[in-house]
Amino acid sequence: MTEIVKIKGLQKKFGKFQALSDVTFRVGAGEVVGFIGPNGAGKSTTIRALLGIIKRDAGKAEIFGKDVWKDSLEIHKRISYVPGDVALWGSLTGGEIIDLFMKLHGGGDKQKRDYLIKRFELDPKKKSKGYSKGNRQKVGLIAALSVDSDLYIFDEPTSGLDPLMEAVFQEEVEKIKEAGKSILLSSHILSEVERLADRVVIIRQGEIVESGTLDELRHLTRSAVTLATEKDVSKMETVEGVHDFMQKDNQATFSADNKYINDILMEATKLGVKKFEAVPPTLEDLFMRHYEG
Repeated sequence: MTEIVKIKGLQKKFGKFQALSDVTFRVGAGEVVGFIGPNGAGKSTTIRALLGIIKRDAGKAEIFGKDVWKDSLEIHKRISYVPGDVALWGSLTGGEIIDLFMKLHGGGDKQKRDYLIKRFELDPKKKSKGYSKGNRQKVGLIAALSVDSDLYIFDEPTSGLDPLMEAVFQEEVEKIKEAGKSILLSSHILSEVERLADRVVIIRQGEIVESGTLDELRHLTRSAVTLATEKDVSKMETVEGVHDFMQKDNQATFSADNKYINDILMEATKLGVKKFEAVPPTLEDLFMRHYEG
């Protein structure tokens, strides 16, 4: 897979504070990568370094095979970026700002702009100083989605949007994904990342602690199992791979190591299975695994 974004050993300090100590990941062509972590973990710092807004202290960071600091002007011609808090010119209308952003990028699709204004239910004739935070985000999203870019970088893009508008954003991201565009999505809404991302990168205290597809990450943790049997279900408690066993009547709930699921099911069939449900961990489960402490 062609690498659109390549980061290796990225480091950044602010005074004595080590914001990024070792950040390494990539974004491939036509891939959506979810970049998650709590406030202060280093997500926005990483993105600012990618955009050439701040200079890294060490490591390697490239977009389209070009250095993000030295070649930032060339790189910016081919990317769209939406921050978590869009700042606008208060005396201009939303429509004027969208057109300005599109012009600065080199054009854009006016039909798509008009379509997105309707989809996001934005009043483009209203001056931006009267906009709520959600409407400011809509201006940024509409401008970014109205131009044809090879890489879209979204840093908490749905901050301030209501659930209906979040769904609209997700649908539009799926369209650009289908068009073969690459997307780096930083979001605190884990269900959003779970729906859209091909791979997930989890950052904690300036370091990448986990990365991979959701299926790959799910192999690292346990599924929640509900089991009801005809014979005494308590015999399942000692089966390898079974944890946190709890029983009520002849039904049990427990967590199970995924590599032992087949063995657990084979043992359960000896007791006469009446019910067997295995629910894989959600992205939230995987996330909390790194942050519950």
